Amino acid sequence: MLKIYGRANSINVRKVLWVCDEIGIPFEREDWGRGYRSTEEPAFLKLNPFAVVPVIDDDGFRLRESNTITRYLATKHGRDDLYPRDLKARATLEAWMDWASTDLGGAIRPVFMGLHVKAPAYSDPKIIEAGIAEWTRQMRALDAHLAGNGPFVAGKAFTLADIPVGLGVNRWFTLAFDKPELKAASTYYEALSARPAYRMHGRNGSP
Repeated sequence: MLKIYGRANSINVRKVLWVCDEIGIPFEREDWGRGYRSTEEPAFLKLNPFAVVPVIDDDGFRLRESNTITRYLATKHGRDDLYPRDLKARATLEAWMDWASTDLGGAIRPVFMGLHVKAPAYSDPKIIEAGIAEWTRQMRALDAHLAGNGPFVAGKAFTLADIPVGLGVNRWFTLAFDKPELKAASTYYEALSARPAYRMHGRNGSP
């Protein structure tokens, strides 16, 4: 059985949990990371020398990096609807996954760490304000894209791209700070919320 290493409230672990439930993959999970066993312990470093979650063990095959894990699982289980074989379609959704982890994720981090985690390194209001400004810029771009190309980020159908993007969007709507009304993003949020796996691992009350 697939084994997942990582705490269930980690946004990156949630990607893997979501894709498992979306596909119907049985799994076991072991808590590691903030609030649980340290990923700096030797036992975890054997799984991932970079000391971050998630890691999976699929019958002895170990893999790190959440987006890569979701692509691996979709491919293994033949879910071409989630991760299409067509080169251009695949590249399009991979670009969105990269954006969610870099541009969007980078903007989210100072806001999440400052407002939710209360991490000392992000306690300066100027850091949080700058994060909100950049996050808002990224969300406006996403909103404009969805308005013209939705309802999902890669077009008419739900794909793996919606997993990292959808988790970032959940943080946008869950964290409390002044934000503009983004109608297309709100519609997208509701469309994702129709999926049981998103309600379980995305829109579950946790940012």
